Amino acid sequence: MKQTMVLPLSAALAFVAGGLLISAQQIPTGGPVMSSPLRESGTSVTPAYEGWFDNADGTHNFLIGYYNRNTKEEIDVPIGPNNRFDTKEDMGQPTHFLTRRRYGYFTVTVPREFTKTQKISWTLTVNGVTSTIPFQMRTDYNISPLKASEESPNRGFNVPPKIRFAEPASSPTNFGPLANGLKPLVERKATVGQPMALDMFVEDDALYASGTSAPVRPDEELLKLEVTKFRGPGMVTLKEEPKVVFNKGGKPMQDSAGKATAQVLFSTPGEYLLHVHVVDYSGKGGGGTGCCWGTAVVRVNVAAGAGTTGGQ
Repeated sequence: MKQTMVLPLSAALAFVAGGLLISAQQIPTGGPVMSSPLRESGTSVTPAYEGWFDNADGTHNFLIGYYNRNTKEEIDVPIGPNNRFDTKEDMGQPTHFLTRRRYGYFTVTVPREFTKTQKISWTLTVNGVTSTIPFQMRTDYNISPLKASEESPNRGFNVPPKIRFAEPASSPTNFGPLANGLKPLVERKATVGQPMALDMFVEDDALYASGTSAPVRPDEELLKLEVTKFRGPGMVTLKEEPKVVFNKGGKPMQDSAGKATAQVLFSTPGEYLLHVHVVDYSGKGGGGTGCCWGTAVVRVNVAAGAGTTGGQ
């Protein structure tokens, strides 16, 4: 088994060389892990450190993603020796790994007493390659995912979309990249082979910053939603990608609100976690600014026989 310690140096610097993502946050001490070529299957998955930010109550969040070098193989790695944190094995990380780079996929919260000299680490072993990346609250990793650092054309600052899974607006809501497998925002029920209708309600300021204040492309979607498997015993498929239908705004620089519905199918009974990712014009990872997108986790209990299909 090949083992690599991956040391984060900068969450911002990255470039593409020869089809590989080379990142200063992922420089190995034991060999060039990032030189592992992309393949359809059979290669590694590496944790990625995006940065850290504070909560209003004084606690701190580590924002974490990963890079799956397999272009076709999605991989399941149960919580345990091959998918663990050093402080506590299960810190809410995914056990299902989608292909390619996944930015700011989940957060791990540490207490307010957590100091800048303390570290926690995430270790993944996939296809015989073990990678460990530590997370530490160094000043140069401090990010602002809840407010953009660049001005929009109206001199306002973009903020992430809000997402909830029911009306009214007082229902549980996530604002920012706060997904964590130990803290599902809501729960639903489903039945194997029967589509579960997952309603998603979104709100956004529709602000953007392009650096030059150039307008967005006419064909650019105001908000994009992605629903994927985060954990679970079987396959999760969607009939089609959910599209937001706006009942307010719906154009750049307008306060907007709308609804989308995903028809989700489960292959096997059991408990699943779905990851919901909503992005505005800034795109996944915030386009280099670290803002603005939102994430949430939905727990779904899937029955083998007759049952409800995901409503309240």
